[in-house]
Amino acid sequence: MPGLLKVGFFVMVHMTTNLILVTGGTRSGKSSFAQNLAEAEEGRKVFIATAEPLDQEMKKRIALHKNKRPAGWSTVEEPIHLAKTLKKCGDAYEVLLIDCLTLWISNLLVNKSMDEKAILKKISVLVASCREVHARVIMVTNELGMGIVPSNPLSRLYRDLVGEANQQVASEADEVYFLVSGIPMKLKG
Repeated sequence: MPGLLKVGFFVMVHMTTNLILVTGGTRSGKSSFAQNLAEAEEGRKVFIATAEPLDQEMKKRIALHKNKRPAGWSTVEEPIHLAKTLKKCGDAYEVLLIDCLTLWISNLLVNKSMDEKAILKKISVLVASCREVHARVIMVTNELGMGIVPSNPLSRLYRDLVGEANQQVASEADEVYFLVSGIPMKLKG
C-alpha cells in the first residue's frame, strides 16, 4: 500500500512490499525461507496450503510441514479456489503465505481436469487478487523449466503452465527470490 513520506520540500510515494515470490528447485529451502520472511513481519499470519493429502506419504509431508510452523499461525487448506481464499484471508490477516503455486496448478490440471485456457484465466485472477488484498502475500513456487523436456504431453503442459504462472506472478511481485541449496538470491526488489 502506498504511503506518503515528506522529505524536505518533496513528498515521495513510499510503496510497501505487498507481493513476494519465492522460487527454486525441489528441496531448495523455499518453504523455510518463505516462512522466515513471514515470521519477520508483524501481525496475524495464515498459511494457505494447496497440497491435498491423497496418500500416506503426502499426509506425512503435510504433518511435518505443519509441525515446523510456529504457534499462533492459522492454516487454511485450499487446493482449488485460491483467489477467493486469498481475498477472504486478506481482510483477516496481515501476512498470507501460499505454499505452493505448483501444487495448485497440478490440482487444477489433474484433479479438476481443467483445460489450459481455464487454468491460464485462473492464474490471471490469482495474480490480480494478490494486488487487491491489503495483506502481505508471500507465494512459494517451483522452478520447473531448468530440466529436460518431459516425454509426454500432460507433463509438458504442466511445465508450461507453471512457467507461465511463475512469469505472471514474478512480473507483479515487488520482490522475487530464487533459492539454490538453501541459499537465497534476490532477483527483484
